[in-house]
Amino acid sequence: MVDTGDGSEVFHYHLELTPAQMKITHTALKSLLPRRTGEEHDVHRVIHEVLEKLPDEHSIRAISLDDELRGRE
Repeated sequence: MVDTGDGSEVFHYHLELTPAQMKITHTALKSLLPRRTGEEHDVHRVIHEVLEKLPDEHSIRAISLDDELRGRE
């Protein structure tokens, strides 16, 4: 929990993702962006904040879902 200075607190979560889960999360978030309108500016901003925490686009593209999912069998 982090004190914001105004008396409120913000929770921060630690989330461990497999490469396959990370790729799917990245793809899902990116798919939401084109549909966002100006009225949803705050949602758009939060989506970008989350995407910034994920590996770069090149690293995400390098993840092979087929290979990752086969490795779990």
